[in-house]
Amino acid sequence: MEKNLKQQPANCIKVVLFGPESTGKTTLSRQLARYYNSVWVPEYAREYLQNKWNNERKTCEPKDLLPIAIGQMKLENTLAQKTNSVLICDTDLLETKVYSETYYSGVCDPILEKYALKNTYDLYFLTYIDTPWEADDLRDKPNERERMFKAFEDELIKQNKPYVLLKGSLKERLEVAVNHINKLLKK
Repeated sequence: MEKNLKQQPANCIKVVLFGPESTGKTTLSRQLARYYNSVWVPEYAREYLQNKWNNERKTCEPKDLLPIAIGQMKLENTLAQKTNSVLICDTDLLETKVYSETYYSGVCDPILEKYALKNTYDLYFLTYIDTPWEADDLRDKPNERERMFKAFEDELIKQNKPYVLLKGSLKERLEVAVNHINKLLKK
């Protein structure tokens, strides 16, 4: 199982959109991939949990987190081979770790945690909560946005991950992200 969580070598810069639900990660991921004529890695958890909701009317449970993590890494490893410039990741295993700990009393599967900390990315874009909340079948914490944001930022700080805070309009966020990605591409 562990080999399914391991990040494979790739010849590209990897950036992650990171933060609480309904903060524009997917929208910005798509825009950045379009801007760089590259690929983006969608959030596997969304598809997995939407299917679960549609079929069972059940939400995420701790037993779902490892299959979600494995699916996420399979997508990332496959799509990383399709670009040699920049890979835009809508999420990563560190995000799954934060959700696990905030939803399940501070607990995260040790194998998930190991790879959440072991896999590396060139830059994280932490998305702020200044976007309007958009409800759907899966989003469930509209009144806990500040607490969730703090959990995500605290994890980046704790793990000493390089990150940039994205605030403001979609246009402003895109400009800031492009500026930082361009700096990475010049190195």
